[in-house]
Amino acid sequence: MCGLFVLIFPLIFPCLFTPFTHASPYTFSEWNVPKPRHLRLLRSALQRERLTGEQSDLWAPLADQGWRPYLGSVNAPSLPQKSEGYLQVFLDGGLNQQRMGICDAVAVAKILNATLVIPHLEVNPVWQDSSSFMDIFDVDHFMNVLKDDIPIIKELPDEFSWSTREYYATAIRGTRIKRAPVHASANWYFENVLPVLQSNGIAAISPFSHRLSFDNLPSEIQQLRCKVNFKALVFVPHIRALGDALVHRLRYPPGQSHASSTDNLRQTTNQNGKQNPQKFVVLHLRFDKDMAAHSACDFGGGKAEKLALAKYRQTIWQGRVLNSQFTDKELRSQGRCPLTPEEVGLLLAALGFDNNTRLYLASHKVYGGEARISTLRKLFPLMEDKKSLASSAERVHIKGKASLLAAVDYHVGMHSDIFVSASPGNMHNALVGHRTFENMKTIRPNMVLLGQLFLNKNISWSQFRQAVVEGHQNRQGQLRLRKPKQSIYTYPAPDCMCHA
Repeated sequence: MCGLFVLIFPLIFPCLFTPFTHASPYTFSEWNVPKPRHLRLLRSALQRERLTGEQSDLWAPLADQGWRPYLGSVNAPSLPQKSEGYLQVFLDGGLNQQRMGICDAVAVAKILNATLVIPHLEVNPVWQDSSSFMDIFDVDHFMNVLKDDIPIIKELPDEFSWSTREYYATAIRGTRIKRAPVHASANWYFENVLPVLQSNGIAAISPFSHRLSFDNLPSEIQQLRCKVNFKALVFVPHIRALGDALVHRLRYPPGQSHASSTDNLRQTTNQNGKQNPQKFVVLHLRFDKDMAAHSACDFGGGKAEKLALAKYRQTIWQGRVLNSQFTDKELRSQGRCPLTPEEVGLLLAALGFDNNTRLYLASHKVYGGEARISTLRKLFPLMEDKKSLASSAERVHIKGKASLLAAVDYHVGMHSDIFVSASPGNMHNALVGHRTFENMKTIRPNMVLLGQLFLNKNISWSQFRQAVVEGHQNRQGQLRLRKPKQSIYTYPAPDCMCHA
């Protein structure tokens, strides 16, 4: 009877238990999104008018900057007759971090005159995606493009079949190189990996992320890295087909509801109507829970949100987040806070994009979900994503696969008129570099400027708009030469491009 009374007591007197509901200041659900933080700017942005001249400048293709892709001589030297052994690498991180790791693995195999085993992609601890290299990339195309550069095999011969991820996880092994330094030099590989190859016929490097220097390498190695990134790595056919279909629907939006079947996919992809192609922007909205927590910034959810993100941050990173030592004002003034969907919308509106702009949202999981995105959707009602453009049947092969979802977004991003990334990261770096290589327009938000502008609660829309336009005049795809220690994948010139 006592147990029954305990169970029904909260139902009889619910008011006594309200402090323990979502209304409590000490609990927080990321789905209870706070009101807009920049209401004055938002109201003005919603009333903005379309300016024809401004629009034409905004959508104009990037001018020819006089640089061309250069990936070395067509008459490449023939492969050495004897390989030093088999090289295995185990790549962690998300899709784009793994992509860069694959490029580095090819370069290391070339440096060591080794045979590369198709890289193993680790299961991402955040997204729990177990997709393999062959699930994401066209492996036959990869091997064919690089056949004159290094020998590549899909699987190890039977005599080395014991060399697996599980084998290296159970004990210390003589064939595993565990302590490869970040941005190691070519000499480090000669001194530490080549002897293992020569003694055992195989070497496995794990972990292998950012494990090759960007400096002091022969030009042919640098060009090989770009060849892998921009030519050898293409997605599997079904990813490209879905990406092409989404691009087509963005360019030629149907007059009725979006496709709801695979048959509709073929119809909208193959139609040759008289409709003029429309331009569209791809926005990579990097605003997930990990990003929000790691930034240590305030996103308007009050004390409860701060406590919830702090707890999550401690659980994942155990106090190793340096940002948590600074105030929100300090972080924002330094441009270290990711832009919220609301802030990204205000940026795009200030740049001149109006409510007729077709916007494709490239993101996995947005912190706060649709409620957080709603303000951005008010500013850009023609915003689309994978779910709105393709049916569940068309998305069945990528459902729940973070790497495949990101691959589709990458493909669409490479076919857009303009690409915008809300905050720096691997997707941002990869697409900025790839679009630079192809001389395509890419807007890079000025994070320091925007952080300072959003701190000013008294700024008017005209002041905000003028500051944003002036602060982004030279951040729309203008080529930047790589400096020492910078990534060749983000800055492919001058290593992999030549001045015409």
